[in-house]
Amino acid sequence: MAVIRAGIFGGSGYAGLDLVELLSGHPGVELVFATSSAYEGQPVPGTSLRFVAPDKASLANVDVIFLALPHTASARVAKRGLDAGIKVVDLSADLRLDSAEAYSADYDSAHPHPELLAAPYGLPEINRAEIAHADAVATPGCYPTTTLLGLFPLLRQRVIKPDVPIVVDAKSGVTGAGRKPSITTHFAEVYGNLLPYKVGRSHRHIGEMEQELRKIDDRVGPVIFCPHLLPVDRGLMSSIYLTLDDNVSSDQVHDVYSEVYDNEPLVDVLPLSEQASLKHAVKTNKCVISVTPILERYVHVTSVTDNLRKGASSQALQNMNLMFGIEETLGLI
Repeated sequence: MAVIRAGIFGGSGYAGLDLVELLSGHPGVELVFATSSAYEGQPVPGTSLRFVAPDKASLANVDVIFLALPHTASARVAKRGLDAGIKVVDLSADLRLDSAEAYSADYDSAHPHPELLAAPYGLPEINRAEIAHADAVATPGCYPTTTLLGLFPLLRQRVIKPDVPIVVDAKSGVTGAGRKPSITTHFAEVYGNLLPYKVGRSHRHIGEMEQELRKIDDRVGPVIFCPHLLPVDRGLMSSIYLTLDDNVSSDQVHDVYSEVYDNEPLVDVLPLSEQASLKHAVKTNKCVISVTPILERYVHVTSVTDNLRKGASSQALQNMNLMFGIEETLGLI
């Protein structure tokens, strides 16, 4: 196997630092550079490299670039990479939505390169075939990843009752907000507290979630999404409340999940008697799911990931493995 030469734009953020760790331990990858405006010249943790400024990172000696950058900035670098014949794995929102209009509505800015929105949505358990043939992939965010994997088996079977809201009560560690400090992520604000934020229809990831779930089953209702900030560093939990149609009862749902994810190495379905917790997933590259029947037509699904791993960096690496035709879990298990 030829060594894949990789570069990271945005290597000093939380997801970027996890990428540095994962790529440095990947047997088929050489990490060539990691960029950072704030930490230029300082050591890249766990490597012999030093951070370089984004405009000083040469694309001449890499095969793939990972983009852990803010929206709009990421699309511009993605365009540079693709024009140079380099594969692109984007961790921002810039390639996730299907239209420039949807992007503008969710991110309050015009898309710099709408032609890039044809990139496949990088959730391997759902879009493996499309990812394997792509030059650029849109790696999903942590909330959509955790929620969509928690919904996928029932979406695929088309047994969620049409037009009934899907309730997602989600909670994330503070690293989900990024490394730049703010008043809401200050230790004194977070410690001993539990804070809902961007409730109603205001969270940017709602459009992304509804777009992707309706590609699988276009009859499903809206997502009622309420995210919370947990007083922990990492980990994400989506508690999903579902109404089933008449084609399945709640006591059959666990078998559906077990069958769909039976051969998925990075998704674990727990036994019926066990509930998924943050500790099942934190510092792993997996999504862990538990299923609880409530009444005959109601079911509760708990889906848990590490927001910086399966919700960001390790999923990006999983996508890279697929794009280069190597073992999907290399460097992850």
